[in-house]
Amino acid sequence: MTYDRIRLLWPDHLGLARGKYLPIRSAHKGTAHCASAFGLGYDRSMTDAPGSFLMQGLRDVIATFDPDTVKPGWEDHATGVAVAHLDYEGEPYPYSARYALQKAILDWESLGYVPKVGLEFEAYVMQQSNDESEHNPKGSWCRWSTPRSMVYGTGPGTDPDGLIDDIMRTADVSGFKIESINAEYDEAQFELTLEYDDALAAADDGFLFRLLAREMALKHGLDMTFLGKPFPGVSGSGLHVNFSLLNESGDGDNALISDTETTLLSELGLSCLAGLCRHHLGMTALCCPTINAYRRLGPGQLNGYWANWGFEHRGAGNRIPDVSGGPGTRIENRLADGSANVHLAVATVLQGARLGVLNGYDCPDPMTEDGFDHVNTHVHSARTLKDALDDLAADGALQEAVGVEVCSNFLVNKHREWDRYIKATGEHIEGDAATAWELQEYLMYH
Repeated sequence: MTYDRIRLLWPDHLGLARGKYLPIRSAHKGTAHCASAFGLGYDRSMTDAPGSFLMQGLRDVIATFDPDTVKPGWEDHATGVAVAHLDYEGEPYPYSARYALQKAILDWESLGYVPKVGLEFEAYVMQQSNDESEHNPKGSWCRWSTPRSMVYGTGPGTDPDGLIDDIMRTADVSGFKIESINAEYDEAQFELTLEYDDALAAADDGFLFRLLAREMALKHGLDMTFLGKPFPGVSGSGLHVNFSLLNESGDGDNALISDTETTLLSELGLSCLAGLCRHHLGMTALCCPTINAYRRLGPGQLNGYWANWGFEHRGAGNRIPDVSGGPGTRIENRLADGSANVHLAVATVLQGARLGVLNGYDCPDPMTEDGFDHVNTHVHSARTLKDALDDLAADGALQEAVGVEVCSNFLVNKHREWDRYIKATGEHIEGDAATAWELQEYLMYH
């Protein structure tokens, strides 16, 4: 396919898609971006975060791409889209989430395994309100009116404007491998699932697909939000990271499959679960990076709140969806929400699991309780971003594994975000209703 320009995009520290349009004649050279973007808040305030070089002249990073990874764009037929790799002074820029994922992949490969990843997104479609009310002023964004919607719904009852049809078909033309799309639990909520792929390709596709879906919604006069808890009284939206590990040597079999008849998971799989449970608290901030994310996390909400695991158990923080012992054996981490930086969330899950293998942690027993009134652990995610940041700061092993640089940048930026929230609201406001500050801060970006 012939393009006259490349839309070159990369995930920043907030998971947002930054980039440039480059003419095809010079796109192969790459392009410079100011690294101080890694100190920007949603409100465009600037923080002297590690790697931002704010007080050292606002230096550049260089974005380049692999021509073999260019996808057909969804804006028009003459625009190709690619995810950029960032370098600084000829070396990988270590504050980049994409670099953190590349590191995680190499770390697993050094142990003889190739990580495969599949991503499940949940999101709400929104429309602008035509009514004037206390909670939804005229012109504000509210849930799309789809009163015929139902769980696992399809067709005009859940998609009266054909938005989901357009997303699915456009994604296919652009080279994204959709596994399924369906209505989720609450009205105007959808689940959008991508097929398994190599970890980096899966994260790149997830990063781009999320943008495609939102931009298609805008073309329909609607919007789509992947924010964890944009609306009170209805279910939150998660980002489930599914992964398996293939043996790098031999025939590339799924290494999570047990080779005995007495267990459903291999020792490797159990060690991965042990690591995910042990580092659950430290992982939470990286997977749930906004103030709003903690309105979704809580007991009995079928999300990743608990530091546990279970076979076919949606109430556990980590789920084994396929108990047949076949090639589909995988671990589904249910912690992240849709505001997460996709690359950083995948890197965090892979590294949390790897630490269980490296350190020989004992795997706790699977949860067999109902998950609502009874659970098998008292360990759970923090209830605020501030407390989750403290948990990450206390988990030196996880920071080292994910990347000290990317974690240090994250901690500084997110503490600043928390401070702005407290300054605006006076104190942390409990409950599942997003504050006006959160909606102003996040809704247009996530």
